[in-house]
Amino acid sequence: MRPSSDRVGSVSRMPTVARFNVTPVKSTAMHHPDRIRLDDPGAAGDRLFFFVDASGKRFSGATKAPILPIRATYDEDADALELRLPNGVVVSGAAEPGGEALEVDFYGRVVAAHIVDGDFSEALSAYAGHEVRLARPDRPGDAIDVRPVTLVSLESVAELARAGAHDGAHDGPLDAGRFRMTIEIEGVSAPHEEDTWAGWRVRVGDAVIRVGDPVPRCVVTTLDPGTGLRDFPTLRVIRDYRGINAERQLEFGVYADVVEPGEVSIGDPVEPLP
Repeated sequence: MRPSSDRVGSVSRMPTVARFNVTPVKSTAMHHPDRIRLDDPGAAGDRLFFFVDASGKRFSGATKAPILPIRATYDEDADALELRLPNGVVVSGAAEPGGEALEVDFYGRVVAAHIVDGDFSEALSAYAGHEVRLARPDRPGDAIDVRPVTLVSLESVAELARAGAHDGAHDGPLDAGRFRMTIEIEGVSAPHEEDTWAGWRVRVGDAVIRVGDPVPRCVVTTLDPGTGLRDFPTLRVIRDYRGINAERQLEFGVYADVVEPGEVSIGDPVEPLP
C-alpha cells in the first residue's frame, strides 16, 4: 500500500498527528500535550516511573485497573512527583530513588530500578487495598514496554468500533486512548495502513521514526481509559475481524524507534518514506 496522499486540486494531503498520550508514571492517566519531543528513549518525560507489588513484580494485565485513573504530574526541574488518587488523596514529594534495589522483568528485559522513598507507597497501598510501590528505573527510558514509540491511526480505531457494533458488542465511537499509544494519527487511506509501514522511516514533525512490528494487545485495552472499568470486548473483536498472528497474539497499532530526534506537534504531517 502506498502512503496516503489524496490530491485535491494541487494540494496533496497526508496523515497528520491527532493526539499524544504520555504520562510520567507507567499505567496512570494519560496526558495529551500539544507538543512532545522524541529522543532515542521515546517521548521526553514519558514513563519515567512505574509501580511494583510487594515482591518487586511489575503490575500487568487486569491488575492495572485501579492504577489507570491515577493522575501523575512530574516537575523535572525540582525532580518532584505528584500523584492524585481517585479516592481524593494527593501525595507528592521528591522523586529520588533511594530505596530498595530491584531487578524487574519488562517483557523479557531485566530493568534495574530502585524504590522511590517518601509517602507514595503508603498512600498507594491504602488506596489499592494491597501493597503498591513506586519505582524508578536506573536508566531513563527503561520503563517502556518494548520499543520507545507506539503509533495507531484513528481510522483503525474507528474500524474496530464498526466491527464491535456489527456483532452487537458496542454502539458508538471508541476512545483511542484505551490503547495508550504515544502518537495517534488521522487521515490514512484505509484502516490499519500503519501496519504496512513496517521497516519504513516515517517523518513525524521534525522527527523521523522507523516503524517496526505490530503491538500485541492485552486485557487493559478492554478497560475504559478514564475509569479502569471494563466496557468493550476489544480482544474478542480484534480476533473476530483481524484474526491472530503466528504467536497467537492479537495485534493493533505498531511499534517504532526514533531515528532522528525532534519536536512533534498536533497537526504535523506524517510522511512515510519508503
